[in-house]
Amino acid sequence: MKTQFLIAAIGLAGLVVASAAQTDFSGNWEFNTGKSQNIGMMAQMKMSLSIQQSDAALDIAANSNYQGKEQEHKTHLDLTGKSVTNESPMGGPNDTVSKWDGAKLVTTWTGQSAIAGKTVVRTETRSLSPDGKVLTVESVRGSNPPVVMIFDKK
Repeated sequence: MKTQFLIAAIGLAGLVVASAAQTDFSGNWEFNTGKSQNIGMMAQMKMSLSIQQSDAALDIAANSNYQGKEQEHKTHLDLTGKSVTNESPMGGPNDTVSKWDGAKLVTTWTGQSAIAGKTVVRTETRSLSPDGKVLTVESVRGSNPPVVMIFDKK
């Protein structure tokens, strides 16, 4: 009886630790071009994110203005590890798979290349500052230097 209770308590503690590891990215965020790195022409962009998160999903609504052109882009990520199809910011469908790496959320985007028969793989890592006021999105494709986008909580 004591052994069964101990096993149940250890299992419950494991579930609590696993659920505690999920960082909550929910909120409204403003793109900070001054703190971002390797963003190229995006330095001229104004962008805001509205993120809603549950245990199973992360939904991002991005609104941007670049050279007077307004755009809205929505992304749905499954937080249980299932593959989801999302439209790439550059256009075209991508297969996205997200997984937790400690407090960071790592999403792999896989889509068609501009070269027939080739695929492009991009890894996107989301993390929060310890105070929860800065969201970092690091995006890496191949051996290119990472694009690091910094967002401040509104």
